[in-house]
Amino acid sequence: MTLRRLPDGLVNRIAAGEVVERPAAAVKELVENALDAGARRVDVRLRDGGRGRIVVADDGCGMTPDELRLAVQRHCTSKLDGEDLVHIRHLGFRGEALPSIGAVARLSVTSRAHGADAAWCIAVDAGSVGEPEPAALPRGTRVEVRDLFYATPARLKFLKQARTETQHVLDTVQRLGLAHPHVGFSVADDSRTLLRLDPADGELLDARLARLAAVLGRDFTPNALPIDARRDDLHLTGYIGLPTLNRANAQGQYLVVNGRPVRDKLLHGALRGAYSDFLAKDRHPVVGLFLDCPPEAVDVNVHPAKTEVRFRQPALVRGLIVSACQHALAEAGHRASSTVGAEAMQRARPGGGPNGGGGGRWRYAAAAYQPASAGPPAGLSETAVAYDAPLDDGGDLPGLDAQPAARAETPPEPAQSSPEPAGSYPLGAARAQLHENYIVAQTADGLVVVDQHAAHERLVYERMKAQLDAEGVKRQMLLIPEVVELDPAAAERVAERAEELVRLGLVLESFGGGTLIVREVPALLREPDPQGLVRDLADDLAELDSRVALSDRLMHVCATMACHGSVRAGRRLSLDEMNALLRQMEQTPHTGQCNHGRPTYVELKLADIEKLFGRS
Repeated sequence: MTLRRLPDGLVNRIAAGEVVERPAAAVKELVENALDAGARRVDVRLRDGGRGRIVVADDGCGMTPDELRLAVQRHCTSKLDGEDLVHIRHLGFRGEALPSIGAVARLSVTSRAHGADAAWCIAVDAGSVGEPEPAALPRGTRVEVRDLFYATPARLKFLKQARTETQHVLDTVQRLGLAHPHVGFSVADDSRTLLRLDPADGELLDARLARLAAVLGRDFTPNALPIDARRDDLHLTGYIGLPTLNRANAQGQYLVVNGRPVRDKLLHGALRGAYSDFLAKDRHPVVGLFLDCPPEAVDVNVHPAKTEVRFRQPALVRGLIVSACQHALAEAGHRASSTVGAEAMQRARPGGGPNGGGGGRWRYAAAAYQPASAGPPAGLSETAVAYDAPLDDGGDLPGLDAQPAARAETPPEPAQSSPEPAGSYPLGAARAQLHENYIVAQTADGLVVVDQHAAHERLVYERMKAQLDAEGVKRQMLLIPEVVELDPAAAERVAERAEELVRLGLVLESFGGGTLIVREVPALLREPDPQGLVRDLADDLAELDSRVALSDRLMHVCATMACHGSVRAGRRLSLDEMNALLRQMEQTPHTGQCNHGRPTYVELKLADIEKLFGRS
């Protein structure tokens, strides 16, 4: 077979296949060029999702006629100095965007250089380049792309519907907008404006928060935790959402490296590691992080679309992200996102149930007042409500470390001493227990409803982690060893981790044939269920990669043990126990959510409750 040089037109179409895979990729290249030109305003117009027409207009420095001729040629750029491919300080640098787009579409570039008397326009039709001609344009550059991929019809078959392609364009512009909050952006089609991001004012961090709120929604600002951390030459800033503000996918994660939006596996993996103690596997945090580092510390030229990067010291980058996020989450204490209470109020309103139906409708009924000693109100069982008793001093949960007492046939008599004011504590003072699982507490300006199982699960987990860091989890011996039957493969998985489990207070040994003998359990688990615990551990270990670090495996196992050792739903608590639980939640970090990422409490403000009943 004879070697031969490919025609320039075919070479350009091949390059276009790398750089311009869909309309959003063309928009990304053109907007990046506008930003590199110093634009303060970038406007994008679409037709048919960008397939029929794309227009990107900016108010940047513009180009002269001679620069226009070079701009549509391959490997012509003003953004590289000599032969240096390491110190990249611009978004666009490959020198292939305009010629690649012009190779597969009808392209026209109109530009007016700063201080010039007139504008000039150059046209490219499927690789055929014309001469610059005089044109009219107030300032900056206007790039129009028509009939994208008409020169490569096969590529058109892989494009999605116009709505889908438009969503990709919107996502692209939003990510670039977050990286450059002081620049205004807009996206419109032939009928309406789809996105408008006004330039943010003020300091950079404040501008980034305002832009994040514009993109992620107004709920992000009150639930955002600031990040500002340094390590060597790395500087990480931005905002992360509380764990209870999460999503089903990673679309709410915006990561920027040296002003360049990226989707990098290392960075996403670091975020998952930072939130591993707080979120279930199918939930993702909402964040906006900006990493600044020396250009030589990161390679941005490893992907044709420049969406991935490679770091010279990946472990250093990952460690910075994990430690900074975990520190911010620890500083948040027991906070849960305000969206939890807002969603509860929405569901409580008439017609506010799921899908807007009647699932959340209230049925109002009048009930006469009954004092506590007279028993529960009509319609509630005697075991549904725990009545007032003295407040606890905030120490260990009284009675929770012992076996549950038999249920009383009648509610306990109310204590004669007056409880402390509800406003004395952030989570208020316990007033009742509903359905033997939900604690109702009164605060200074509203009420709090606590899921006792989820809250105590987090408390046990945090205590186990503290003991593990200090000296290992204390153990207690079972009077009669527990025999657990598993399938041979599951039993082998657990037995292989026996030494690691000892550090967590669980002592077991293999008895052959899929049988395990449990001899000791963590002392924190006062009502242990060895059968269920070992079976869940076997399932968890089956999902954990053998390459996962020992510390990560131990934390995952800790979470499973904590779930088995916490106060179960259906356990009736005295008021002392309920208040002790609230006080420990206030003093323990991360208690706003359980180990699976679900909220442990819902706070309802009095003003919202009054609106619910039409009182304000």
